[in-house]
Amino acid sequence: MFLGEDLIAWLLLALGGALCIGNLLALVRPPTPPAGSVEALTDGPPPRPPLFRSLFYAVLGFIASVWSLATLISG
Repeated sequence: MFLGEDLIAWLLLALGGALCIGNLLALVRPPTPPAGSVEALTDGPPPRPPLFRSLFYAVLGFIASVWSLATLISG
């Protein structure tokens, strides 16, 4: 089989981890426009991401990661 028997579990682990870490990092440090760009000069600080949605996606990614890791360890 191409890339192993557990390809779906590995992909779910990567996707869940990225979803969890990406949303938590967006809450900690939201993206900012480069210094000196037009957006930085005219728009001011960027709006913070929605708290509830970001936490929900982070928890969802964590659950997916733990589930896929348990699948890989048990199987």
